Amino acid sequence: MAARRRRGKQAAERETENSQISEISDVPQSKEDPESKQESAPLEAETLPPIPMEEFFSLPVVQYVLPILGEVPPGEPPDPTKCSPREYLEFYIFPVVLPGLAALLQEAEKKKCFERRRTKFIPSDFLTEWLYNNNPKRKDESFTELFSIPFVKDWIKDHPRPPIPLSLLLSEEEASILIQSFWRGYRVRCDSEIQELRQWQRKFREEKNINEVVKKFWAKQEAKVQRKAEELDKLTQNPSTSQF
Repeated sequence: MAARRRRGKQAAERETENSQISEISDVPQSKEDPESKQESAPLEAETLPPIPMEEFFSLPVVQYVLPILGEVPPGEPPDPTKCSPREYLEFYIFPVVLPGLAALLQEAEKKKCFERRRTKFIPSDFLTEWLYNNNPKRKDESFTELFSIPFVKDWIKDHPRPPIPLSLLLSEEEASILIQSFWRGYRVRCDSEIQELRQWQRKFREEKNINEVVKKFWAKQEAKVQRKAEELDKLTQNPSTSQF
């Protein structure tokens, strides 16, 4: 009996809750408060209009003026032995070094240093050659190459450089020709008939002992050259016996 009473109470409570929910849903929704509209208005006003991108690209591009060799700041140059470090740089160092750096960047762009990972262009070599030839004390002298400069010659004697790799010396056309020729030769050597011919040639060399034949041939050539050298030495030692 007690269980039935509890079930009846629970069912009655559920019915009352459902009736309250239905009454709330039947009530028409109230209009938005004016305060909420006032709050949303400034947010809409703050949204910026689209930016016309044409204005950015239509502006004239400011060109960078390269420094001129020997151009110094206005005013009389100070005494180099008494001026401050800043004045010394502005009047005596930068007028020569800055144009050299500008020429260095232009030459690096020509050599495609900004496009490739490795190039044969050495910035320090170019700057050394440029500064030496544009020295104000050498105005009337002719152009001197890098390796003809006296102090560069002395340095190279004591510190010889390794040879530059062939990949850096070749131009794009020359490198493409070498790569294409190697690839064509590889494709030809892959042919079955060419492989058979190469195997026959290798076997023929082994049978004829071609290595010994080549050694004998070069030994004869060296002997001939040695005889001619001895004859020339005899003629130089006894010039009176020579025929006129």
